[in-house]
Amino acid sequence: MAIGAALIILPLGVLFFCSGLIVNIIQAICFVFIRPLSKSTYRKINRQLAELLWLELVWIFDWWAGVQIKVFTDKETVRLMGKEHALVICNHRSDIDWLVGWVLAQRSGCLGSAVAVMKKSSKFLPVIGWSMWFSEYLFLERSWAKDENTLKSGLQRLKDFPRPFWLALFVEGTRFTLPKLLAAQEYAASQGLPIPRNVLIPRTKGFVSAVSNMCSFVPAIYDVTLAIPKSSPPPTMLNLFKGKSSVVHVHIKRHLMKELPETEDGVAQWCKDIFVAKDALLDKHMTEDTFSDQELQDLGRPKKSLVVVTSWACLLISGALKFLQRSSLLSSRKGIAFAVSSLAVVTLLMYILIRFSQSERSTTAKVAAAKPKCEGKPSETGDDK
Repeated sequence: MAIGAALIILPLGVLFFCSGLIVNIIQAICFVFIRPLSKSTYRKINRQLAELLWLELVWIFDWWAGVQIKVFTDKETVRLMGKEHALVICNHRSDIDWLVGWVLAQRSGCLGSAVAVMKKSSKFLPVIGWSMWFSEYLFLERSWAKDENTLKSGLQRLKDFPRPFWLALFVEGTRFTLPKLLAAQEYAASQGLPIPRNVLIPRTKGFVSAVSNMCSFVPAIYDVTLAIPKSSPPPTMLNLFKGKSSVVHVHIKRHLMKELPETEDGVAQWCKDIFVAKDALLDKHMTEDTFSDQELQDLGRPKKSLVVVTSWACLLISGALKFLQRSSLLSSRKGIAFAVSSLAVVTLLMYILIRFSQSERSTTAKVAAAKPKCEGKPSETGDDK
């Protein structure tokens, strides 16, 4: 990480991790003392706590970097977003697809109740991973033998969720990169499948499990397609922290869960067909540089994240000044060394977060391993993050 970027990222990191630790501590207290008495009450409180943390990243996206999200869908879908449970499937193209999902959830009023299927190691990320664990994200090991029951029990736990939630599932199983595309194309050619150009071949076991376990209480599937216009630089976490703007086009098509096939094989094929259509849609976007088949909807840019970040900054700065006035932390070498070490730790944690989000760091070995058989490979359950 360059020195100039570190100087920008450091104060943002201090704000995020200090406020995040406060949120994590309150989440832990609620988990220990409130959840055993009332899971519903705990979830309602945690929804607000998680939103206080996620809004800081939404602020970086919306206000610090000024990334524009252009949503293409119909008015009925916009009306229902945030008012119903939904399973969200999306192509996994950029480093910040998950953050785009959070921004859309915040626009729809369900940021605190948005969950996702994640790689198990994600929950060990300081602050953000811990908060995801308290918020009932589903963490998988990318081994179907181990993940099948974990996924089933996690999905069933959402049945009594007190507020409308979104469950995000990246069915490609890993982020899109050129080596992974070449491996997917080679596999498709060997199996007589449609050759993908802009997406990877979906791994359907996790999706089939989600549909079979959630069809009784989740009414809709949101088929989301993300694309970056030709004139826009690709959005990355590092670029966001540097304040570099970008544009993201989002195409949303709502499907009724009850209209899906009744058999597991039928659901798996439906998912594959969706990604064939998604591939063609991205071809069309590359030609037209827009999603012309749907209307552009104005979801606005809520100021709530701006208010939350300003409040956190005032609270933490005020607390830090009072602490420094009453203590002798910076009057001794040990105190100065402690302060410098703390800043170094924050810088390291931000570096880890940025590296963790980068697509070139995502798993590649299991894509190549997919060649022998597509449906039975053990990594079909979730995302690589």
